[in-house]
Amino acid sequence: MRNQLVPLIALSVGLSLSQAHAQSTDDTTLPDAKPGECFAKVITPAKFETRTEEVVIQEAAERIETVPAKFETVEQTVLISEASQILKVVPATYETVTEQVEVRAAETNWTTTVGNKQQPASPGALEGIVASGIKLDEVKPGACFSEFYTAPEYRTETQLVLKSEASENISATPAKYETVEERVVVKEASSRLVDVPAVYRTETESVLVEPARSVWKKGRGPVERIDDTTGEIMCLVEIPARYQTITKTVLEKPATTKTVTVPAVYKTIKVRRIVTPASESRAEIKPEYESVMTRVKVADSGFFWLEKGEKPNGEAQASGRSVCLTERAPETQSVKRRVVKTPASVTVQDVPAQYETIKVQRLVSPATEKRVTIPARTSTVTSQVQVAPSSLAWRKVLCETNMTPNIILGLQRALKREGYDPGPIDGVVGGATRQAVEEYQLKNNLDRGGLTYETLKALKVQS
Repeated sequence: MRNQLVPLIALSVGLSLSQAHAQSTDDTTLPDAKPGECFAKVITPAKFETRTEEVVIQEAAERIETVPAKFETVEQTVLISEASQILKVVPATYETVTEQVEVRAAETNWTTTVGNKQQPASPGALEGIVASGIKLDEVKPGACFSEFYTAPEYRTETQLVLKSEASENISATPAKYETVEERVVVKEASSRLVDVPAVYRTETESVLVEPARSVWKKGRGPVERIDDTTGEIMCLVEIPARYQTITKTVLEKPATTKTVTVPAVYKTIKVRRIVTPASESRAEIKPEYESVMTRVKVADSGFFWLEKGEKPNGEAQASGRSVCLTERAPETQSVKRRVVKTPASVTVQDVPAQYETIKVQRLVSPATEKRVTIPARTSTVTSQVQVAPSSLAWRKVLCETNMTPNIILGLQRALKREGYDPGPIDGVVGGATRQAVEEYQLKNNLDRGGLTYETLKALKVQS
């Protein structure tokens, strides 16, 4: 019995004692165990995650469709003779009017009466009135004062009176024309769009399917015994990354259009054009005047008089003359003069422009382009990404104290049932049984390096 258990113990314990570069929580301290239980360091496999990535194999692009320009034929009215004017002179009309011309303005005078004769009062008398405390500008016409007087002075002046107002003599000059040839647009300039297709290039790209990783694999080395226990040597092996080559079409130059100019079409027509427009000339007629003789005061009368009715002070005596502020109405004279009744003017007769109707092709809508989007083409690439590396951990395993031939037979039958080759079903752990256990643990992502209870549970073997 002891000889049958030795290979199994070697399977359980040996692989866990010689580990290179392994990741574990503790290399020296064993977990708490009960009598009869065995533990070994086993390899916890790396954890992977399946990721799906969309890779662009042909970028999105555009297809350009051109829409040609549209024209319509319309009738267009073209000017062949410009509008003009004919000027006619209407002479001025005159009339004779009679006006009253003031030859002597209304005035108020200081006067005195000598006998039955009224004479101007002297300025000295007015100065005397002012000296007496009376304001002359507050004296009302009809007021009288006692005074000495000197007569006022006048002179005769010649005054020019307007007899005939200034006016104008107007003459008209007709317009001058010439016939010229003129180019008229019968079809407007336009443009059309020409397609320039897109240019593509093919590129080859390597896409990462599975990254590089490190795994523990069995190996052999010069040391076959570690701490008096025979075990297998585990080596950390680098597995290179795996790539997949894909070919994709890349847009190098997008589709576009170029514009081609279509020149305008012209037609030559005859047009009557104004060289010099109608005009008018005006001759000035000077005003006429008439000389009228007028009498103008050049000096006031000079008097020194006391206010009438006022008794002189002291020994002063009145002269017996009186000074009064008298008002005289203005003097007018009738004058006949010739005035403009209606001024000279010019009547304007409009000559309408002359037009001709021609057919013209007019641009309704310019050439345009329509861009149709070509969606990008993608390919789905599935890859395995390592999310946690493999490590070493203490796990409970079968050993000499708890191993029986029935457990070994159950293990071999379970491996056979799962499709693995454990060798003869004889209750003896041989190389084929160890290889079958290793393959089962690897395929089912179980801890490797010994016959763990986790493996027995997965195989449904009673322990």
